[in-house]
Amino acid sequence: MLSATVRVTRDLDIAEECVQDAYAQALVVWPAGGVPSKPGAWLTTVARRRALDLLRRDAVLRRALPLLVEDDIAPPAEPTDAIPDDRLRLICTCCHPALARESQIALTLRLLCGLTTAEVARAFLVSEPTMAARLTRAKKKIAAARIPYRIPSAAQLPERVDSILAVVHLVFTTGHTAPVGDDLVRRDLVERSLDLARMLRSLLPDNADVAGLLALILLTDARRATRTADDGSLLRLADQDRSAWDRAEIGEGVALVREALHSRPPGRYALQAAIAAVHAEASSWDATDWAEVVALYNVLAQIWPSPVVALNRAVAVGFARGAAAGLVELDTLAAEPQLAGYSYLPAARAEFLQQLGHADAARLAFEEALLLTENVVERQFLLGRLASLGASS
Repeated sequence: MLSATVRVTRDLDIAEECVQDAYAQALVVWPAGGVPSKPGAWLTTVARRRALDLLRRDAVLRRALPLLVEDDIAPPAEPTDAIPDDRLRLICTCCHPALARESQIALTLRLLCGLTTAEVARAFLVSEPTMAARLTRAKKKIAAARIPYRIPSAAQLPERVDSILAVVHLVFTTGHTAPVGDDLVRRDLVERSLDLARMLRSLLPDNADVAGLLALILLTDARRATRTADDGSLLRLADQDRSAWDRAEIGEGVALVREALHSRPPGRYALQAAIAAVHAEASSWDATDWAEVVALYNVLAQIWPSPVVALNRAVAVGFARGAAAGLVELDTLAAEPQLAGYSYLPAARAEFLQQLGHADAARLAFEEALLLTENVVERQFLLGRLASLGASS
């Protein structure tokens, strides 16, 4: 809908308003007249008509506002067969090289992937007001600089692929463990990211990073059905029924990992997928090759230094070398500002502290994690872990 409407308005803000108006009209019309046979087409038509009405009635304002323009030599902005999905088309469009990389990714996640500003902020490990300001600046730059927003040609796609992959990856991670809500997984985002990764694979079959990302999504998603118990409670990786993992996804993912690792040096998605493959191919939790996981994280941290990578590596060290070693690694991250509001750091510390018999310190760490957790399933899990410690001494 946004893709079709922005081609009329050439202004993202106006297009968003028209789309919202279409949804509002549907809430009034559909209960009385019934849902149309093609609701998406109905909504798109209403949004485009609303946009045309605004442009006709407000011609003076339209001339005064900076518009989204196209280069004189640009091809028509209608969809092309090169990119077979509107969402992917707009992700490619938003990831314009004239915008800063973080702005490209944040704007795409917010406008075109259905994530709220709060969810985008969590993905970037920043506060919601900071992300809101960043999004506003990005949209203002598009208008003020008259950045052309058009579908890239097949030749232009490779220069934008890094940002596009980052968007798809963040959509998946947000869906894999929803930041807020009653459900652990947002299936819509997981399935959307998988579809987009497959499309990219068909468009760029020789790109190792694309193969690595698709592998990572497949290998991680293969565990989806076992991440919660029948009562909806969270199950840790150690407690999951591995016989219920999706072996077809694992087989496809492992083959893609091998292909992606042939690239030298291997990319971050290939390395993350290789870590996921170690878990997927282990017959049990105890059989997991934690030394291999740590070694892969060591390489990943060199090519993609990130606070989250450092946190995951620290946890892996704890499983490979013992809770005390893991706790030392985690404590070195305590001053990392980007992890200050990240619940998994105190949760990981709590687990290692409990293993070491430091019940009171573990209790404080679990309580800190609870303060930072908004997902209901994760909160219930943390409350259960806290209760297992008993009363404070």
